[in-house]
Amino acid sequence: MMAKNLPSATFQSTALVQVDQTKDIIAFTPSKNFVKVFLFYPGALVDPIAYAPLCRKIAERGCKSIIIKMPWRLAQFGYTIPKESGIFNDTSKQYILSGHSKGAAMAAQFAFENPYLIDGLILMGTTHPKEIDLSFLKIPVMKIYGANDGVASIEKILNNKSKLPPTTMYVLIEGGNHSQFGYYGPQLGDDDASISRKKQQHLIFEKVIKFMGL
Repeated sequence: MMAKNLPSATFQSTALVQVDQTKDIIAFTPSKNFVKVFLFYPGALVDPIAYAPLCRKIAERGCKSIIIKMPWRLAQFGYTIPKESGIFNDTSKQYILSGHSKGAAMAAQFAFENPYLIDGLILMGTTHPKEIDLSFLKIPVMKIYGANDGVASIEKILNNKSKLPPTTMYVLIEGGNHSQFGYYGPQLGDDDASISRKKQQHLIFEKVIKFMGL
């Protein structure tokens, strides 16, 4: 799914943020010293740049943000890239892992396999984890979901609460749908949002930076 309608200057470096791309990542690095790193796994078949506006805004608040470019745009084939590429080697940093839809499912899988590498987990627009149990995690966890999400329904999300720690924060975006977690869409099976993409993105951003203490 192609990205569309991204804000202008999303990929322009400024005095606040340096933008870099490689074959594996899109990185937004704050100009000032930072401690926290936000890692993001895109949804299945979604152009990774669809999540760049959110990640750039997070970087502007002083947290380095990295979008992982998945092979064939499928997170199940690239969810170990951060570990294999040495992103976690700087132990002075705190790493918050996030993802949307299938990307969130594989972020959960990474947390299951590497619970001591990350310092926080944010799952967006997903019913996962389902087959794995993350209730043992000691790190902060947040799940963000849309009331009008036709792909990841509220019922299925809440049915899997036992798979996450009892301290998990659940954040409902009233009027939000699945595709507006990024800048793309519409998506097969999704319902119409009753709020704008700009509004949904702002609400997500507010919840994320509060969760990370930015």
